[in-house]
Amino acid sequence: MRVLRVEDDDLIGSAVEISLRQAGYQVKWTRDGHDANFALSTADFSLVILDLRLPGSSGMDLLKSLRAAGNATPVMVLTARDTVADRVRGLDGGADDYLAKPFDLSELLARCRALLRRSQGSDGKIVIWRDVRIDLATHTATRSNAAVELTAREWALLAHLVRHAGIPQSRTRLEALLYGWDQGVESNAIQVHMSNLRRKLGHELIRTVRGIG
Repeated sequence: MRVLRVEDDDLIGSAVEISLRQAGYQVKWTRDGHDANFALSTADFSLVILDLRLPGSSGMDLLKSLRAAGNATPVMVLTARDTVADRVRGLDGGADDYLAKPFDLSELLARCRALLRRSQGSDGKIVIWRDVRIDLATHTATRSNAAVELTAREWALLAHLVRHAGIPQSRTRLEALLYGWDQGVESNAIQVHMSNLRRKLGHELIRTVRGIG
């Protein structure tokens, strides 16, 4: 899953980025509201972790703009503004959670997991295709009632395809999903993951649209 981290403090931003990557997330780190707004307009994210004190446009301005555009991506505010009035303003402004600095990284990760579970807890979290059952909430898959072992990247790819069923996905988009923006990617990496998914789940589950994705 991809997380957008909006933070202008290099020390805090680096610590959070490392912790998220170690937990298996793909992280895009922007340092101001303008870059964050551009990132949100050009890519999909599962979660936004947002500081409020940013150069240029503030975090609250970004949050209000996000919600005004109808973007329901979960947002966790992570800020030094820790009064009750600040928390109320952030939550009423569209934040899904609010954590004050200083904070414990383990708590931050736990809150991230909770937000992601909550965002995926809507109808349709169970997807069934023939003898394949995919549970998007528990990150499990079965075929003919037998558990299917998937790597983290195979699961991320499968979940993305299921959520965008019927919509062709380009290789570039899938590479960004699995490897982030700053990592080198082998030219056949996506083909390898697709081949493994087809082998484990059935070749009829995933169809290639030539020239598109």
